[in-house]
Amino acid sequence: MEQLFYAPDIASVPALPDEESHHCSNVMRLAEGAPISVTDGKGVLYKCVLEKIHSRQCLVNIVERIPQKPLRNYRVHIAIAPVKNMDRTEWFVEKATEIGVDTITCLNCRYSERREIKLQRLNKIAINAMKQSQKTYLPRINEMTDFRNFISQDFPPCKMIAHCDETGRFFINEVYASGRDALILIGPEGDFSREEILAALSEGFRPVSLGESRLRTETAALVACHTVHLINKLMP
Repeated sequence: MEQLFYAPDIASVPALPDEESHHCSNVMRLAEGAPISVTDGKGVLYKCVLEKIHSRQCLVNIVERIPQKPLRNYRVHIAIAPVKNMDRTEWFVEKATEIGVDTITCLNCRYSERREIKLQRLNKIAINAMKQSQKTYLPRINEMTDFRNFISQDFPPCKMIAHCDETGRFFINEVYASGRDALILIGPEGDFSREEILAALSEGFRPVSLGESRLRTETAALVACHTVHLINKLMP
């Protein structure tokens, strides 16, 4: 595959956005007539030829539009309480995008150390990870959402809450069946409050464990995401 670029509106505007145009002209130093691949982040790959190069807008000629098959028959949604050190949350977004995640929601919980996020920054990291891993689907990243409001929404049946309370938890493979959409809640460093856990259980969330070790928030979120993929690979 040629160098992959991201242009969400390429179907209607055959050009690369500002940042991608800058990368194309000033970093890659591609010449007019060079072939490139572009994705809209919605599962379509466009085979293109550079028509006109400019640092602010590179025009392209679309040669072929190639819809990509979804990589899997299930969706993964991770709802995570961002930690104080935003670098660690950014690391999770990058790695989860590479592994495969469909939606990431940032949760505002009782013990959250961070109440605000820079959504544009997280989206940029996801875009770079999508291109680096040669994917054509960009995960959706939702703004900071109040925990109680989030869990009361209508979600697919398989929804789980990973917490550190030792009582009544299951391993993910005991409550999740392959081929189903999965939603997993990951709490802050101080874990979910007891009230939050009970509220989630009353909304139909199943309590799950991620193993014997106590994991950092971003590690737990990545383990949860990867575990769902492993279950689907090993038990199709």
